Amino acid sequence: MREPYLQVTWTDPVTGCHGYLVIDRLVRGVSSGGLRMRAGCTLDEVRGLAAGVSVKEALNYDPTGRYIPLGGAKGGIDWDPYDPRATDVLRRYLTAMRPYVERFWTMGEDLGLRQSTIDKVLAELGFSSSIQAVYPLLDDERAARARLRKAFQVRVGGLKLEDLVGGCGVAEAALTALDRLHLPVGEVRAFVQGFGAVGGSTARFLSEAGVRVVGIADVKGIVANQDGLDVERLLRGRDSHGVADRDDLAPGDHLLPGDQWLDVDAEVLVPAAVSYAVDERNVDQVRSRVVVEAANMPVLPEAERRLVQRGTLVIPDVVANSASNTWSWWTLFGDVQPDSESAFAKIRSTTRRLVTAVLDEADRAAITPRAAAARIADLAVRDIDAKFGSAA
Repeated sequence: MREPYLQVTWTDPVTGCHGYLVIDRLVRGVSSGGLRMRAGCTLDEVRGLAAGVSVKEALNYDPTGRYIPLGGAKGGIDWDPYDPRATDVLRRYLTAMRPYVERFWTMGEDLGLRQSTIDKVLAELGFSSSIQAVYPLLDDERAARARLRKAFQVRVGGLKLEDLVGGCGVAEAALTALDRLHLPVGEVRAFVQGFGAVGGSTARFLSEAGVRVVGIADVKGIVANQDGLDVERLLRGRDSHGVADRDDLAPGDHLLPGDQWLDVDAEVLVPAAVSYAVDERNVDQVRSRVVVEAANMPVLPEAERRLVQRGTLVIPDVVANSASNTWSWWTLFGDVQPDSESAFAKIRSTTRRLVTAVLDEADRAAITPRAAAARIADLAVRDIDAKFGSAA
């Protein structure tokens, strides 16, 4: 396995908790990847996620586009984001990581952290932006930043565009898989584990497409209804941590314990909450025809192999949720305009093309979709390196 370009372990001088940064590779001197906070986060976890971002970036390489994919990176803090000291821990972590954020690492929200929280702390510390490392690559920094700022102000159906783009891609990945299996959307049920930005918006887009969303899971448990949930109602009552309002459920909705998330019958399963959700212990409980990885690394490799062997289509995270990462770059570099129509059109066409290419390669080579995605990404990396110099 290729060694990452850089990995850093930080110890918080106040709490003693650890934080990590892994830069898997640099392209044109810059890497991209989010910062997560969760109790139990490890260096190996962050390292795997950083490698995944490298693949995700490379898969979106378009030789005709303005945006040239960056290298992959990831940050992680082993701390409970619900702890009242979480913001102070984040502040000390970002202070320690300042040289990397300023020059090499463009970062944003991930599991347990909201972009607004990160931006607030960075502003207090005097950072220009969480993505300031990429500014030297822009042709017109002022115009690019204005374009992205405008995009961040766009709302669609009461939700921010930035919170919808990831779910748009995940839903399109699911719809592409359903087309491949010749399953009519009107006859399909979906379960979404996780109801944050990506999980919630995935549920919205699937519902709008005609898929019956029969269950969602959040940290408090499961809301289920085999006749279909009122997704918009649940979104209106969702709090900032992605928890649905249990006091405003629709008739027919019922609650289940969180550990029964694999017991809800659905043709499409979207793990959108945590890493390592499906492993060798529970993989046999997965009965869905399609698994679409909205979270980062939610299905462990051996579990994925077993699902594929029995005919389940598994759309890997590096494909399914790549729009969460690339939309802002497309906007910044000018490949899409700062509006929802341009963003959704680009996300849908790119996702459908990528899912089709990955599944075709997986069938041709008799390998898992994740391995197929890695092969396609390797070819893109070679092309990038040939045109822009070798990347670390």
